[in-house]
Amino acid sequence: MTSPTRKPQDGVPASSAPERSLPPSRRRDARLNRDRLIVSARALLAQNGVDASLEAIARQAEVGVATLYRNFPTRDDLVRTLYDLSLAELHAVRAEIEAAPTSWDALVVYTERVAEWLVADPSLPPILRRMAQLDPSARPAAEFDGFIASLVARAKKDGTLRPDVDAVDLAVLVTMVGSLGSLGAGYAGQWRRQLSIVLDGLRAADAPRPKLPGRPFHVRDYQATVHGLTRRAARAAR
Repeated sequence: MTSPTRKPQDGVPASSAPERSLPPSRRRDARLNRDRLIVSARALLAQNGVDASLEAIARQAEVGVATLYRNFPTRDDLVRTLYDLSLAELHAVRAEIEAAPTSWDALVVYTERVAEWLVADPSLPPILRRMAQLDPSARPAAEFDGFIASLVARAKKDGTLRPDVDAVDLAVLVTMVGSLGSLGAGYAGQWRRQLSIVLDGLRAADAPRPKLPGRPFHVRDYQATVHGLTRRAARAAR
């Protein structure tokens, strides 16, 4: 197991020294293999958690197991890489939030991007839980948390956010909406509409409520989705 105190550099893992020593064509192939492994790992960790089969990850990425271990000597090295990349993606959103014209618009950008991020990558919750086990004292997102807290305070001062909401409420709510990504394509397609309902609940009492985007599930589609989840859960329990 890798040391839990090792820190990422600028949020993105650097290329290994052996890769840098390869000729350009081999370096390109090595990067492509690594990228395929990351895509495959995210898909299988979303389905099976951090204990997903490393052999299955290599097979889905269409590379050999030796290639996987050359890039990620341990399972925790793979988890750390996925974690570092996810943090880099999260921090890349900050400039877009800061560019929003009002504090309320900034909160909307924040909740939309984080919910979309979680829906698109359901592997994040198990990765975050594993990283908390590896290094309970690490708080790499603390600076971002402070940024969102100041944004919440500004929106309340502007009178656009209800006064009894705090930044943790937003984090919980956006995580709830983002969890739709782990429930299958039927639910994942509903995230933007459900987030709009959540945002309406966060607005100040006298703020206008815009029309909800999209359409609600038809009852037959909803029932089919629920029954599909139930069958999948029953199969997993066997």
